[in-house]
Amino acid sequence: MTMYLCPRDGTRAETTVLTWCCPVCRGPWDLDFEVAGPLSLNSLSGRVNSLWRYEEALPLAAPTTTLGEGRTPLVPLTGTVTAKLDFLMPTLSFKDRGAVMLAELARRLSPERVIADSSGNAGTAVAAYCARASLPCTVYVPEGTSPKKTEQIRAHGARLEIVPGGREATALAARTAADTPGTFYASHVFNPYFLHGTKTYVYEMWEDLGGRLPDAIAVPVGNGTLLLGAALATAELHAQGLIDERPALIAVQAEAVSPLAAAFRAEADELLDAPAGAAAPTLAEGIAIPRPPRARAILAAVRESGGTFLTVTEDQIRTAQLDLAARGFYVETTGVACWAAVGGWTDRSVVVPLCGAGLKTGLAG
Repeated sequence: MTMYLCPRDGTRAETTVLTWCCPVCRGPWDLDFEVAGPLSLNSLSGRVNSLWRYEEALPLAAPTTTLGEGRTPLVPLTGTVTAKLDFLMPTLSFKDRGAVMLAELARRLSPERVIADSSGNAGTAVAAYCARASLPCTVYVPEGTSPKKTEQIRAHGARLEIVPGGREATALAARTAADTPGTFYASHVFNPYFLHGTKTYVYEMWEDLGGRLPDAIAVPVGNGTLLLGAALATAELHAQGLIDERPALIAVQAEAVSPLAAAFRAEADELLDAPAGAAAPTLAEGIAIPRPPRARAILAAVRESGGTFLTVTEDQIRTAQLDLAARGFYVETTGVACWAAVGGWTDRSVVVPLCGAGLKTGLAG
């Protein structure tokens, strides 16, 4: 039976309850879930052309909230670097992969309300899929969130709560509201169903590359939802004998807000003690997370894969956005971070996600 499982203290809970975190340590849940059966490339022929084609690997099936998410193309950028165009999603970011799972789960649980917190993209995705599922939704965002993202949230009919301060203050406000009875907290950080949605990013890559994966997978990391989804997928594909080796996970952070990179370089298992005060501003607002709740899992996943952390400067982000635009891809500032970090690699194959449309933020100033 699929159940919530706390990775820290072993506490378990039914997935039919609205408990959004471990009641003992207040940490995020993992999901005790086993893939239903081995996939094969031949078995995928003729299936629905969305992420739901990987039904054996998903903890939910037969969705009604789908907007056709997934199946984004791979496009070569250089001889060794390939881009996966996840900005070609219904809400224009990769967050649709996890948001559809949360909205589908919420629809089945019939809560009185759904809430989410976000720096923008997760909020727009949750708002859209809650609209699809006819669920009342409130999204908490920090002040300073891109106006285009807040406009999109409102357009989907969600109530918008703008929180003074940064990303941590926003998360705290949402988690306080999440404790209200009858509330489903559609947290892309705390609810592991989101990670089982983002793992389809790698399943698609595996299918489109003919049953293999590149030497490395680079992902931008704030709360680490795409990286942890990638780690789940590579582990599952390896366990099924569908890949011989797991690719290195390359985690990319903005130099201005890089707590995980600092911990990794210090060979720490947890985040280092951060200095008091607000996080430094960065163009990569989507990964400007000073204290990600799943830090321990992110650091472990990168190390176990033989990967590393890289950081990029604000000037590198500006240059990368213009460079991709000159190649035909208009990508938001967070979504260009991986291209800024590994675009010059020539010694091994690597896939980078272009994970948010440029229309969401505009060009960097």
